[in-house]
Amino acid sequence: MASLKILNPATGEVAGTLPADDLKDVRAKYERARASQPEWARVRLKSRLEILARFRERVVAETERLAQVLTLEVGKPIAQARNELKGVLPRIDFFMDNAPSVLAARKVHQEDKLEERVSHEPLGVIANVSAWNYPWFVGANVFIPALLAGNTVLYKPSEFASLTGTEIARLLYASGLPQDVFIPVIGGGDVGAAVVEQPVDGVFFTGSVATGKRIADAVGKRMVKLQLELGGKDPIYVCDDVDVKAAAAGLADGAFYNTGQSCCSVERIYVHERIHDVFVEAFVAAVRGFRRGDPTDDMTYIGPLTRAPQVEVLESQVKDAVSKGAKLVAGGARVKGAGNWFEPTVLTAVTHEMAVMRDESFGPIIGIMRVRDDAEAVRLMNDTRYGLTAGVYTHDRDRAENIMGQLRAGSVYWNCCDRVSPRLPWSGVGDSGIGLTLSTYGIETFTRPKAWHLRGD
Repeated sequence: MASLKILNPATGEVAGTLPADDLKDVRAKYERARASQPEWARVRLKSRLEILARFRERVVAETERLAQVLTLEVGKPIAQARNELKGVLPRIDFFMDNAPSVLAARKVHQEDKLEERVSHEPLGVIANVSAWNYPWFVGANVFIPALLAGNTVLYKPSEFASLTGTEIARLLYASGLPQDVFIPVIGGGDVGAAVVEQPVDGVFFTGSVATGKRIADAVGKRMVKLQLELGGKDPIYVCDDVDVKAAAAGLADGAFYNTGQSCCSVERIYVHERIHDVFVEAFVAAVRGFRRGDPTDDMTYIGPLTRAPQVEVLESQVKDAVSKGAKLVAGGARVKGAGNWFEPTVLTAVTHEMAVMRDESFGPIIGIMRVRDDAEAVRLMNDTRYGLTAGVYTHDRDRAENIMGQLRAGSVYWNCCDRVSPRLPWSGVGDSGIGLTLSTYGIETFTRPKAWHLRGD
């Protein structure tokens, strides 16, 4: 039997080994999910809610153990791993609180003896190809509402977070979920491709643009629901009226939290020329205060990169930027020794001719660019193939809303960044993907509205 070897990115040592699925296994798991879906759809919503409430209780009870597993396999600093587990609870609560009203059939019109009604039918079998950087957040955004809506789920965790994926399945089963309703599929990219190739009713993927485009090509002709949550090159504009030290501290955290491995991490900063130099000084000071080290240490803020090839991507971006005139003011190199480590890196005097300002970095690196005014900032922020998040820091709300209204992004921020709310839709434009998760729309997306025309005698 084939196996999947998971490496600890902090040390390069083997963190665990799991049996891997082959193409025959994937097909068999799909058939189990297909066969069980009609019966699961007939289960009362109240019973589904009770199962997921027990799942939530188990996540709370085992938070420390689950955080240790997450840190072991993806290198997320342990304090941030605990934060992810704590943060997933409000998302579960939101879905559970809102599913009854969203999924309820409703009468939309009555005229004489004619009634018009809308119901929400489950899509059927969902392929959930998930991500490694926030496996609890990203996974729960899909499988919680999908299960509540009456779908069965083929869950393909990232090969870099499969230990967490199996923990999720274990807790769901212990909470009373039938094992044929949520089925983990373990393996690398070939296994993920095999999952997508099954005759499922919806494909929900979170990951890279390149993989997302391959999935779109594979699924596009099949007339099934396709949702792609892809990357970002998220910009922030710092106006000339801010509290510089506070803005710098907030944006340093927004850029380097989770070692910069977030689709909504701040990846480009534009600063009004009047405060540029003092902002850079405060920003670099904040970054130099971040502790890099053993991710199991409560005090560690910067951990290793989960994927070894990303170290080379960051090296290439630094080399390209410096060769084109950028100034390296912090970091800039891989850390020698075992594991996938890169120094927290800050570049100034950057331009859009440089890869660091155009291509997703997904690591602890940031470019800071001087701008003349709001108009130039908006033009540069929109000069991207991505459109996930963007924001502005200023004391003036009217100024902020005017700027945000011009930004081509799924989420916009005023005086905050790198933030996700279960109450708001999470979506993007351009190469940041199609479809959405979260909010009440993120429950409806797992359903097929059915129109009822009812004429009495």
